[in-house]
Amino acid sequence: MPASASTILVVEDDAIVRMLIVDVLEELEFSVLEADGSEAALSLLEDAGQPIDLLMTDVGLPGMNGRELAERARTLRPRLPVLFASGYAESIEVPAGMSVIGKPFSIDQLRDKVRSILG
Repeated sequence: MPASASTILVVEDDAIVRMLIVDVLEELEFSVLEADGSEAALSLLEDAGQPIDLLMTDVGLPGMNGRELAERARTLRPRLPVLFASGYAESIEVPAGMSVIGKPFSIDQLRDKVRSILG
């Protein structure tokens, strides 16, 4: 993995889906952190020494949902790009600096979306 790899925080409560996303992103040579929910994600986001270049979160998380997590993440890291994953992508409005990818998505769709966000 290149030393300059971008770090992506993946937040998904479904362990199998999370594992698949993490595997794909690692195959694409991204550095990946994972969390099974908002609280675990916030712990990582609160660690100022932990580089995170993109937050990828499921919208439908239990407890604090993905939108609420994104708002909290932006208070901690104001310029952090956010990618929402949702089965209802076409009906989601997202604030500036945030994007959405519809589930299910292909490896190519995920790669293209992440690369377009991270440049």
